[in-house]
Amino acid sequence: MSRFLNACLIACCAGTAAAQSAPLADPTRPPNAVADAGANDSAARAGPQLQSILISPARRVAVISGKAVALGGKFGDATVASITEAAVLLRYPGRSETLYLISGVEKRDRRIVDASASGKGTAR
Repeated sequence: MSRFLNACLIACCAGTAAAQSAPLADPTRPPNAVADAGANDSAARAGPQLQSILISPARRVAVISGKAVALGGKFGDATVASITEAAVLLRYPGRSETLYLISGVEKRDRRIVDASASGKGTAR
């Protein structure tokens, strides 16, 4: 019986060690980030990266390359000029740069059409 318990203990320890050594994929990472990871990872992260935005009635804060910066605060030699739901505007001396939370996505206002006038059913 003790041989059986020893064998089970060794098998559990070996399985735990193997599981800890395997890298895990981040399930919260955007789908395009998985394709971009690897050789181009260091090139893509050369400039400042917008990672998170916090907007409350009292304040606006952006996390840029791991550093929390409030509206009007400094990030390197840039000043955070505006923080919206999807982007941050950095003003450098002589130029400005917009960082997007999700690159390639633009927010557009949705045009509301009166359903009764279009003849396509009832209004919601």
